Amino acid sequence: MAYQGIGTSIQSVQQSIDHILETTANLPEETIRFKPAEDEWSIMQILSHLAEAIPYWLGEVETVIAMPGAEWGRGLQDPARLAAVTDTDKFAVDDVMKQVEELKYKVESGLGNLDEETLSKESPHRNFAKFGNKPVSYIVDHFIDEHVSGHYDQIKRNLSKIQ
Repeated sequence: MAYQGIGTSIQSVQQSIDHILETTANLPEETIRFKPAEDEWSIMQILSHLAEAIPYWLGEVETVIAMPGAEWGRGLQDPARLAAVTDTDKFAVDDVMKQVEELKYKVESGLGNLDEETLSKESPHRNFAKFGNKPVSYIVDHFIDEHVSGHYDQIKRNLSKIQ
């Protein structure tokens, strides 16, 4: 997906979040916590992951803007990322759903004032510096917009295996 502008990205993320919330709002808790397979995430794990990951990526956007050239990113074994997925039995579904709802406002406030010059600032990824520098718009597009959209598709796949 090519970058279409910050307003379009914000709207896309918010629409994906709305779709996620509409899709999961009336599901029984056992459906939300059901893992379709050992190596797949439950809907609860997906929701909890989003509630942790999107604020993380918004923080990375802030870091790159404040310190162009600073490394950004994290690996799959990041402790906060893992805890959001492995500790879901400790979280109430309603609390996580509320956190996902709040992402719409966090994305708006975190990205809404960015201009094209700011979005073009570049920095290297911490783990993949070999790919060169990436602009802030790449972080927004790939790690926020496409990320939320991809997890919405994952929720739909999970539900198709249950229903």
